[in-house]
Amino acid sequence: MAAADPQVLALAAQVAESGEQDIPLLLLKLKGILSSPSLGCEESKKIKQDIYDYGLTQYCLLVLRQDHSRLRGGWATAAQLAEILSHCCVGLEMKEDPEEFYKKFLPSAVDNLLVLGKRLQVRFIRAIKDKEKQDFLHWFQTVTDAICWLFGGHIQLAACVLQNDRFLQLLITDDVETAVIMMAVLHNILRINSSVFLQVDKATLHSILDELVYKLSSTTNPAVGSAATKLLLVVAKLSKQLVQLLTARYKGLKGLLNKQWTGKGFDRELNQLLDVLYLEQSSGKEEMQTLLFQKQHQAACIIQAAWRGFQTRKRLKKLPQAVTTLQRSFRAKREQEQQHLAKQKEDEALKLQMQLQRQRAMRLFHERQLALLERVHASQVNKYMEEMEDKSALTIQRFWRGYRARRIFHQQKQSLKEYKAAVIIQRTACKFLEKRRRRRPLSPWKEPKGLTDEQRLALQQKVDDYIKLHPASQMSEEMSKELHMQAQEKLAQFLLRSRLDQRAAQRRETLLAQVNTDVELLMNAPGLAETTEKDIGVFVSRSVPVATKARQSHNTMLKYTQWPWWKKLGDEFMEDDIIPDEALNTELETLFIGGRKSLK
Repeated sequence: MAAADPQVLALAAQVAESGEQDIPLLLLKLKGILSSPSLGCEESKKIKQDIYDYGLTQYCLLVLRQDHSRLRGGWATAAQLAEILSHCCVGLEMKEDPEEFYKKFLPSAVDNLLVLGKRLQVRFIRAIKDKEKQDFLHWFQTVTDAICWLFGGHIQLAACVLQNDRFLQLLITDDVETAVIMMAVLHNILRINSSVFLQVDKATLHSILDELVYKLSSTTNPAVGSAATKLLLVVAKLSKQLVQLLTARYKGLKGLLNKQWTGKGFDRELNQLLDVLYLEQSSGKEEMQTLLFQKQHQAACIIQAAWRGFQTRKRLKKLPQAVTTLQRSFRAKREQEQQHLAKQKEDEALKLQMQLQRQRAMRLFHERQLALLERVHASQVNKYMEEMEDKSALTIQRFWRGYRARRIFHQQKQSLKEYKAAVIIQRTACKFLEKRRRRRPLSPWKEPKGLTDEQRLALQQKVDDYIKLHPASQMSEEMSKELHMQAQEKLAQFLLRSRLDQRAAQRRETLLAQVNTDVELLMNAPGLAETTEKDIGVFVSRSVPVATKARQSHNTMLKYTQWPWWKKLGDEFMEDDIIPDEALNTELETLFIGGRKSLK
């Protein structure tokens, strides 16, 4: 196997290592490789084979499927890639796996080129500026030339192009320039492979002929008329069956050609087409059909003239309103785009300003921190850093709790609204039912019907039968006394337990009153700056164990507040005033409150 071309190999490596946005521009280098003047016929085939083997043609195929309005290079790059793809495929002879190339790759390439042509045609029609229209028309011409070059090198693709739905979509258009180009493509197909027109299905054949005849009847442009007439002449020369189809399916075609297209600059082709159509019919039938056609044509012209006049007058009446609506919508769209651009610029400016403020704040914070560290003694640096970490952790916890509370509130807002709506609906329904119940008149009392003698006897018989089937159980006197003693014991236990519960409740109420008194004393206590020795004596316990326990609890609280932030990571979702039980190691019953609670 011969060595690969170094230029192709280097380009394949660049494409494999580049991003998706850079691939279309890199593939344009294939044009320079293929158009090198030093290449011969065999060398050109070898380079095309290398390009296909290294997957560069597949890359071109994949790029053509994308929307090039969002890619680098735009539609000009797409048109050049279409031309490169067609040149890479023409002259390439596949010896290994030809089915993959001829049955799958080439039809896919034709389909992608037609899709690209449809996109360019749509944008050409929508374009407003002359420069944009010229560019899109040039790119559309390049893509259609690439399609013609492709099926010119592979004749079997002509049928694939004709049977593709997108080719018919490209042909069915009211635009003059693109319609003439597509009819030129159809003319090239018939010139290269004339038999393909007889191999397509009837639906496709009729659609193409319908479009050609419609263009002759709906436009007065000489370029469109000349192209359509030449195509119908080529079709008529292909087969006698096609001539019969034209005369039978389009009975007014000869009169239309005579009346509308005579003297428009292509009389030679027009006369040849008319001669072919007239020779198909016999002289007698032809005269009768000519007279009938003339009458029908005159009637159709009268109807069409009346209808077109009505439509024109109607359109002229609506024209000022349509122009006003179009201008209003255009101005609204332009204003909306300007507002969007202004908002986008404001957002970008705000984002940049916030970023600068954030960077400035961080720089000032670090400068202030370095200045403080210079002033702080070396032995106090660790303590200062711990305090800063504690403050940072508290700030983060505070913001997190605020965010969580706001999120929970927003989640509960909808349910609260639904609850209020349900309450309103229920209240309204209850009022409505109450009103209806009040309005309903009371029904008169009806005495229930009594039982007849037969019903009474039948009911008595059922009661007797039930008593016989379910006799009552007999209990002895000893069992009755034992059951009575058990009931008395349970009653005594219940009374004793109730008295104990009552005492416990009284004790709880007493403790609660004492706690409330102590809390009230603490709430009314003066501040540290205003405290006197007399006030201090009120809060000092005379019990040594109680004072010792209170001192231990106080020291434990101080140690917990001075812990570094990393020791409190497990408690970031606790409230600020809650201290873990493991740190305090105290219980509620042993806490010192107000100096009057004693240890048990």
